[in-house]
Amino acid sequence: MKKLKLVFMGTPEFSVPILETLANSHDILAVYTQPDKPVGRGLELKSSPVKVKATELGIAVYQPIKLTLPGEFEKIQALAPDAIVVVAYGQILKKNILDLPRLGCINIHSSLLPRWRGAAPIHHALLSGDPITGVTTMQMVEKLDAGDIYLKKETPIGARETVTELHDRLSQLGAELIGPTLEGLEENSLKGTAQNENEVTYATKLTKEMEKLDPALSARELDRRIRALNPWPGTSLMLEVNGKTERIKVRQARAQIPIQFTPGYIGEQAGMLVLGTAQGVLEILKIQPEGKKEMDAGSFLNGLRGRGVSLPIRVSSG
Repeated sequence: MKKLKLVFMGTPEFSVPILETLANSHDILAVYTQPDKPVGRGLELKSSPVKVKATELGIAVYQPIKLTLPGEFEKIQALAPDAIVVVAYGQILKKNILDLPRLGCINIHSSLLPRWRGAAPIHHALLSGDPITGVTTMQMVEKLDAGDIYLKKETPIGARETVTELHDRLSQLGAELIGPTLEGLEENSLKGTAQNENEVTYATKLTKEMEKLDPALSARELDRRIRALNPWPGTSLMLEVNGKTERIKVRQARAQIPIQFTPGYIGEQAGMLVLGTAQGVLEILKIQPEGKKEMDAGSFLNGLRGRGVSLPIRVSSG
């Protein structure tokens, strides 16, 4: 297959393996990514992972605040790309850009569309207990994630897989899928297939309010939340300790269904730190009390004993 002239649009770490793959086989005319952001106490500007990689590869980088600003469309038009590949860019493309390349704008989405359109498909696949997920290449249209599907690649979700692990695997699958997609479009051997609107589900944005773990849910549901929502927004419990409410972040856990423990309480059983839930028990493996470093369950239990705290402890609903 001949080399295509491409514009790449992406921002987070997920996009990087796909950019690298394209740079090895095609001509990347320019990379578009989100503007540098101030981070940390010093508010130092930090470049996106895509900008870092593009700079390393010697590719021109553009970071417009908005693609709709005067002159931005003309810059892309002057590049005359055969296709624009978009992977978690973070801006909406208007019709003038979508219609510009002869092969169109191609998006790599981290779910098996039409399931989990939207902002957080990897997280929602885990939250919902999906047995499989994957990546989809699709034609971009003005409606969010609604374009015709080109290719899909499935993968099972591991029983103990975290969102970080699944994210990294799906990123590699996307890198494997973009080559055949571009080749099929260039050779006119790949046609898009319309999505079934009756099967659409939406992956809403994550919010800070999703952090709280509710023992009224089952142990399996809580386990999925912990694997899906760390590192952000994280997952936490509010404990009533000696008349005060203390917040602890739960970093790692696993469902222990056969064990019995009082629902709504956290305590020790058979040497384990456990939370009683509506169905089954959640064994807490790694925990981080507010203002302290992450620790294992044994260290946390020893700390409670050292403070003279009696177990079990009630989990606050507030």
